[in-house]
Amino acid sequence: MGEGEETFGILCHADIVPAGDGWDRDPFGAQLDGGRVYGRGASDNKGPAAAALFAMKAVKDAGIQLNKKVRLIIGCDEESGMECMAYYKRHADLPRTGFSPDAAFPLINTEKGLLQLDLRAPASQDGRKVLSLHVGERRNVIPGIAQALVEGGQEVIACVQAVARATGFDLTAWEEAGAVRVKAVGAAGHAAFPQGAKNAIGRLLICLKALGVTGPLEALADKVGTGYDGKALGCDVQDGLSDALTLNLGILRADDTGIFATFDIRYPVMASHTAIQSAIRLALPLFDVTESSHKAPHHVPESSELVQSLLRAYSEETGRPGGVMAIGGGTYARCLEQGVAFGASFPEDEEVAHQANEYADIRGLMTNVRIFANAIIRLAGEGS
Repeated sequence: MGEGEETFGILCHADIVPAGDGWDRDPFGAQLDGGRVYGRGASDNKGPAAAALFAMKAVKDAGIQLNKKVRLIIGCDEESGMECMAYYKRHADLPRTGFSPDAAFPLINTEKGLLQLDLRAPASQDGRKVLSLHVGERRNVIPGIAQALVEGGQEVIACVQAVARATGFDLTAWEEAGAVRVKAVGAAGHAAFPQGAKNAIGRLLICLKALGVTGPLEALADKVGTGYDGKALGCDVQDGLSDALTLNLGILRADDTGIFATFDIRYPVMASHTAIQSAIRLALPLFDVTESSHKAPHHVPESSELVQSLLRAYSEETGRPGGVMAIGGGTYARCLEQGVAFGASFPEDEEVAHQANEYADIRGLMTNVRIFANAIIRLAGEGS
């Protein structure tokens, strides 16, 4: 909508991560309960997309004249590499400036670099044998449950129980098909926010090492385990512009044909992604480490008109002070020359993206509508 030579973009996504485990509601039921709508994608990012659309309609219905075009762009590959925006840029006129309501308020003007690595190794023939291990669906999801089938009997079950007592991990084991099934339970989450999650793969690896599993899986237990800072891998870096590096072991496969794992790494603006890879290769010599994808860090100065206008819109509608933040998440904002993440969650909101029973608060979404409408008027309104 709107007129003018310049276009202001609002970039949202309709794709989702898999529903995953742990739901006590239909993940695709859009159930309304207690002022919330439950479902996979409700907060990330379908609810905010709807709020942006309603904000545009509110501005239009109010008869406010715009001196810029305002375009809502909804992509469907944000969770898997953002190839949709790369395609859009090749075939259409991608705006230079805009925001993506796919993170948190007040405003994110810095996004870490995104580096995804694939690790491959031959199956280990030493130590206790892992017959089957298949965990994880997406690189950027922290698994909440991990299982492996290992050789052995009652002695393995007793060892698992001992490890559970010693570590406090939620570990169980039972006999299955002449072997033992080992299960580790953690807390699922988003790779960009590992502080609030517990990677079940790391717990399982530590248990497998205690059972006598050696080789590449033992190396992952030692060098990653339940950590997420990359310290044991020699790549724990940080700078004064963004938070420290985080690393997620999101997928792990192991059987008699070999071992496959993935790292999802969010690194600071001033760090070198090639140096990070070199450190990991040095720390894990049993693995062939290859780069799957890489997106450079993104930063928009706090003093820019875009940032200051959006912060004023946020403060005016909420009565709260504004401010900028850096995150490890990657949003569509980095696809714009001058783009930032603006909303949609508030500082007090529970982190539910990529988790079981994901929901969007209806009252919060309506506040989003008011904030986004204010922002549109400030940045594209006649005489703004």
